[in-house]
Amino acid sequence: MATKVHMEALSPTMEEGQLVKWLKSEGDSVSNGEILAEIETDKATMELVARGDGVLRKVLIEEGATAPVGEVIAIIAGPEEDISELVGSAAGAMASHEADSLSAAVPPTSSESQQKPIETQIQEASPTADEAAPSAGERVKASPLARRLATEAAVDLQTVQGSGPGGRVVMRDVEEARDGVGGSRVFSTPGGGTGGLAAADWVDFEDRPLSQMRKTIAKRLVESMGPVPHFFLRITADMGRTMVARKRVNQLLEAQGDKVSINDFILKATANALERHPEVNAEWTGEAIRRHFRVHIAVAVAVEDGLITPVIRDTNRKGLAQISREVRELAARGKEKKLQPEEYSGSTFSVSNLGMFGIHEFTGIINPPEAGILAVGGIEETAAVENGQVVVKHLMKVTMSCDHRVIDGATGARFLQTLKEMLEEPAAILV
Repeated sequence: MATKVHMEALSPTMEEGQLVKWLKSEGDSVSNGEILAEIETDKATMELVARGDGVLRKVLIEEGATAPVGEVIAIIAGPEEDISELVGSAAGAMASHEADSLSAAVPPTSSESQQKPIETQIQEASPTADEAAPSAGERVKASPLARRLATEAAVDLQTVQGSGPGGRVVMRDVEEARDGVGGSRVFSTPGGGTGGLAAADWVDFEDRPLSQMRKTIAKRLVESMGPVPHFFLRITADMGRTMVARKRVNQLLEAQGDKVSINDFILKATANALERHPEVNAEWTGEAIRRHFRVHIAVAVAVEDGLITPVIRDTNRKGLAQISREVRELAARGKEKKLQPEEYSGSTFSVSNLGMFGIHEFTGIINPPEAGILAVGGIEETAAVENGQVVVKHLMKVTMSCDHRVIDGATGARFLQTLKEMLEEPAAILV
């Protein structure tokens, strides 16, 4: 009996997926539970498994194409089984989806000429002999976004030196190749001429297709900033003692090869403060305010297509070294799109730290259904008055975005007061 291969919901928030790579070809035998393809979701690259036995008779979408959850993307059947009716119905549904997407995506234009972009071609100098470029015909390891951008910019991935994990080509590498870093940039006009163009003749813009992650980020931001009534509370913490404590902790951990960061102290202090203030470790359900008894903190991590928020579960029950190890491991796998859904979902509160980028302070957007997020700036040497004397302190600004349906001003203030006390006296996180 024929089996339809559907685009499955491989993450809790997935609405459509991109086919990164077919691991089986038409005509290959397939067993139930065997991996068929790699699918890029809104958060990670996941494996799609077969739900039946037989032969992969028909592949309905090519690598790089997207399909909504539930759409039939392939058919598994017996070698001689008639699948013409299944193929026809699946192709019709796909054509209807593509027509709907096209009508929603293409804006009206006043003339056909306005729809014709200036063609560009990027030519890159050949790599040097000592560069580890793939041999001809060898499949280049590259992220889905890098492949898409390379196709649009006419960049040969065989000539691009990857800077990602294991030599993987990432978007930045293709951008450098496209823009002529280490090579030359040549433009071609509709008339066919190349080179020697004045600045005024250069292309004014380029449209980059949205990744599944970027689409989800955009949707979630609209869902947050629109319906969720944000307000913001700010504190400034003296991090002098925490910096000293971090140095001492790292000396103790040196023998076992571990090392903690200031951000690990912030996560631990935040988790302990949430444990003391469960009214902040809460969410709005529409019918009630749900207070969580466990503290699961999401840590914002920048990745190629945007950001992902791996979750440190029961953060308040873990030591600094364990928190540090989990953050490093999850962040590394998040950047490689190898996180499992349970590793980036189910958080009760979020922390975003941009201090390492030189940011003084900023505000974060709440990740529903959570009721708050901390935005952490960098530690700065600042002149301050203490006991009538001007002294230099290591100050850090922290801003909490609050969902006013759940957290009132005084509620948020009490939580931040506790957090400030723990950051300024790190021994307090042990009590």
